[in-house]
Amino acid sequence: MGDPTDGSKVTVFSVFDFYPGQKIYIDGGPRKGDWEVVNVTEKKVRLRCPVSLREFEWDRFCYRVAERVFTTWPQKD
Repeated sequence: MGDPTDGSKVTVFSVFDFYPGQKIYIDGGPRKGDWEVVNVTEKKVRLRCPVSLREFEWDRFCYRVAERVFTTWPQKD
């Protein structure tokens, strides 16, 4: 494993701070696509699909990668 003080390269992730009404795009995985944040607790996030209007609650799972401006939202696949 090596000495933890040897200057090893480390990747750091931070939990994303969602807020209600936020429009997000998940870029991959089973939740890929456009979502609107409905509610956030310390452990859970409730998202709504802007097309079907179905809502889902999951353990907080996203990490900040980037912010982009979309000219169309929701996007068509």
